[in-house]
Amino acid sequence: MNLEQFKINPKTVFLASLYEKLAREEAETRALFEKDPSLKELAENDLKSIVEQKNNLLKQMTAILEADKKEEEKPNEIILEVRAGAGGDEAALFAAELLDMYKRFAEVRGWSAKIIAESSNDLGGYKEASMEIKGKGVYEDLRFETGVHRVQRVPETEKMGRIHTSTASVAIMPIRKKSKIELNLADIEVEFSRAGGKGGQNVNKVETAVRVIYKPTGMDVRSTAERSQSANRERAMAILTAKLEALKEEEEAKKFSANRKGQIGTGDRSEKIRTYNFPQDRVTDHRIKESWHNIPGIMDGKIEPIIEALKNFEKSGAQVENGVLESSDSE
Repeated sequence: MNLEQFKINPKTVFLASLYEKLAREEAETRALFEKDPSLKELAENDLKSIVEQKNNLLKQMTAILEADKKEEEKPNEIILEVRAGAGGDEAALFAAELLDMYKRFAEVRGWSAKIIAESSNDLGGYKEASMEIKGKGVYEDLRFETGVHRVQRVPETEKMGRIHTSTASVAIMPIRKKSKIELNLADIEVEFSRAGGKGGQNVNKVETAVRVIYKPTGMDVRSTAERSQSANRERAMAILTAKLEALKEEEEAKKFSANRKGQIGTGDRSEKIRTYNFPQDRVTDHRIKESWHNIPGIMDGKIEPIIEALKNFEKSGAQVENGVLESSDSE
C-alpha cells in the first residue's frame, strides 16, 4: 500500500497520520509480544483492535480518493458553445434562444452562468457564442446536449406562413482540474484587442480582449468577459484546453463507437439529436425517441424532464445499434 497518495491529499492527510500512528503502535505491540511471550493473549487482543482500526481508516481514505476521481470525471465547470447552422438569420436567432434556455436552466439549478465570448448578427441572434457554467453536477446534467438541434417554425419575417427548418449546434466541454492535454507554448499565438460592446471606458480603451490561436490546428478561442488581459488570457487557455480535450474524446468515441452499446451518441456535434417543432408544440429527442410538449416552457429553461430522461436511458443500459440511435427525419 502506498500511503503517500493519502498524505498528499488534503482530505485524507489527517486520516493518514492516524494510520501511521496505529502502524507504529502495531509494530511496538508485536515487538513487546516477541520479547515477552507471556503477554501473547493481551498483545493479540490489542493487535486485533489496531488492525481493525487501520482497515477502517484505509477504507475511508480509499473511498475519499475514489470520490475525488469520480468528481474529476464529472467536472463542475463547463464551457457551453452554440453555433448557428443552416438557416441564416433564423438559425442565429435559434442559437441565441438555445443559449438563453441553458442560462435559465442554470439559474433554476443554482449554477452561475456567464457569456464569455459572442459574435452576434443585426437581429440579436448569435453566429456563435460561448458561456461558462459552474455548479455541482453541471457536466453530469448537460453532457448529452452536444449535437445538432433543429427548429421547425414559421419565422417572423415569413410572409407566406411557410414553416422553415433551421439548425444550431451545441457543444459541451468540461473544464477539468487536471488536463489530459499538454500544450507546447511554441504552438500558441496570443492576440490582444479592445473588447466590444457595453462595459464603460475600460472596455473601449484598454486591450483586455484575448484571442488564443492553436497553430497546429488553426483553432482559435476568444475571451472578453473578464476585466483584465491576464484573466482573459487564462480563461481563453482553459477554453482552448477544454476544446482540444473534447475534440480528442470525440475522435476516440468515433473510433470505438461499435463498442459503445447503452450509451447515447458519440458526443459528435454534427449528430442531429433533437427537433423543436413549434407548430406542433413538440420537442423530440431522436436518440431515445421520446417527445415532450410545452415548447414555451422548455425554451424558458424547463428542460429537466429531458435531462432526466437521457440520464435514465443511459442508466437502463438500453441497447443501441453501433452506439447511436438512428435519428428520425419524419418530424
